[in-house]
Amino acid sequence: MAWILLFVAGLLEVGWAIGLKYSEGFTRPIPTVLTVLCMVASMGLLGLAARTLPIGTAYGVWVGVGAVGAAILGVVLFHEPASAARMGFMALLVVAIVGLKVTGGH
Repeated sequence: MAWILLFVAGLLEVGWAIGLKYSEGFTRPIPTVLTVLCMVASMGLLGLAARTLPIGTAYGVWVGVGAVGAAILGVVLFHEPASAARMGFMALLVVAIVGLKVTGGH
């Protein structure tokens, strides 16, 4: 169950990272509220997952899911560069996330 909570927390981290862009520096009310809600929920679920999982593993996976998700959505939504090198480094992040899951969790 902790891994599910952690994965959802990572998805919510993607939500608030993308929300930062849409909130335009917290000047747009609806995107700002949604961004803050994602932040609170993401941190809350990370905290719940960390009750069971080692904090280094939980935090690393949380950050990794958020980073990969935000980078992918940056390419899709904001037309950020999708170079081979960038995609390769995102793949390395995925490998690191899987490695942390395989070697460091319950």
